[in-house]
Amino acid sequence: MQRILFAILALVSLQSATAEEKPNFIFFITDDIGWNDIGCYGNDFVKTPHLDALAARGVRFDNAMLTISSCSPSRCSIITSRYPHNTGAPELHTSLPKGQFPFPMALKEAGYHTVLSGKHHMGNTVDPAFHKVSGGKGPGKSDDWVDLLKARPQDKPFFAWFASTDAHRDWQIDDKNHVYDPAEIEVPEFLYDGPKTRQDLADYYHEVSRTDTAMGELVAEVKRQGIEDNTYIIYMTDNGRPFPRCKTRLYLSGIKTPLIVACPGKIDPSVSESLVSSIDIGPTILDLAKVNKNPAMQGVSFVPVLKDPNVSVREVAFAEQNWHVFQAHQRMVRSGDFLYIRNAFPDKMALSMESDASFPAGEELWAKHKAGELNEKQQDVFQQPRPEEELYQVSDDPLQLNNLAGKKEMHDQLHVMQQLLHDWSTQTGDTVPENPTKDRVTEKGKKRGRDKHLEMPGDSRNATDIKESGPVRLF
Repeated sequence: MQRILFAILALVSLQSATAEEKPNFIFFITDDIGWNDIGCYGNDFVKTPHLDALAARGVRFDNAMLTISSCSPSRCSIITSRYPHNTGAPELHTSLPKGQFPFPMALKEAGYHTVLSGKHHMGNTVDPAFHKVSGGKGPGKSDDWVDLLKARPQDKPFFAWFASTDAHRDWQIDDKNHVYDPAEIEVPEFLYDGPKTRQDLADYYHEVSRTDTAMGELVAEVKRQGIEDNTYIIYMTDNGRPFPRCKTRLYLSGIKTPLIVACPGKIDPSVSESLVSSIDIGPTILDLAKVNKNPAMQGVSFVPVLKDPNVSVREVAFAEQNWHVFQAHQRMVRSGDFLYIRNAFPDKMALSMESDASFPAGEELWAKHKAGELNEKQQDVFQQPRPEEELYQVSDDPLQLNNLAGKKEMHDQLHVMQQLLHDWSTQTGDTVPENPTKDRVTEKGKKRGRDKHLEMPGDSRNATDIKESGPVRLF
């Protein structure tokens, strides 16, 4: 009897130890924040002390790419670890269809307590992956984030998907976070440097700082609970800043994300130049949790990079631009020092809501465009037709304003990028719709009714059923 009792106690002790060893995860995703709009990424103007501190004790990724620069498709891509045209939700305001597997479900099935709070934007198909789903009650973040951490079951590891509504228009200024002086703003070269644009950027930075405050509150609660050494905190954004030539676009200003992963004691502080994709987030979290990934997940785990920042898990990253208020079909491949874009609708000016005249920076840009007062870099967003192909050497051209696609000396590099994109499109079932979703605004400037999505990329090849990921390494 005594031996049986000891055996039972030993088993209980082993199970308890196993539960304690399972890491916790806080996935903090912000809305419409550019990769270089955070202090630790070299922005000397913005105030983000909590994010800077997180980066100082974790890994800061300097080459993290999104699969799309549009809110809901980006989130659906991240949660399934699949490219947008493979999720069945590749356009703005499309919900994830049934049959797609959100990776938090694997954690839930493995015994994790899972919660989602804040901006959702993916449809109710993902809700069963979480024990609790709650929306934000106010600007900046959901009011219940810290409460959710306090109320979590103490006998289970947890995964929390916390989604900020900042920094999404319209701006909401409060008296608790830093208010910026427009006169001190550094205006990007592709925007018009005027008073409306400066004020627009200043208000945007206020919301960036508010997300930093939210991060500070989360870290403080994790420390209070004494679980900092066993909780991975992951920070990223869904797409670039909501300004012309950023959000929705495939330049680095739209498609590159800040990415910080920290867990003191398990990750040594470092900066990694390794290329990673947003579809790699799910496989990485499951790898850390020692949970098998679903076969449909197209991403790869970057856990090796967390152990050694010089390790490479992928040499190629892909992204797409689809309907986001206006018709679009562009595809991007990033490899090494080069970024290549192919445009299936070159006759369409690549606009978005953030490029029109309904927002201050867009309004000022349009006014100066009509007055003929823009320089070549500022005029780029109005170019029509757009180039069918664009090739940029990122180290020499950080804003991607010097298209090298037509240069004779770039012929071989162009061919490599063309082949990579061809292989990816073919293997993942990407297509150019013959009956694409129409622009929200008609040619006469009138706004259509409720968005009606027509044929979407991948539909004609049943891309939602395809599991192939396309190239990850060079040939």
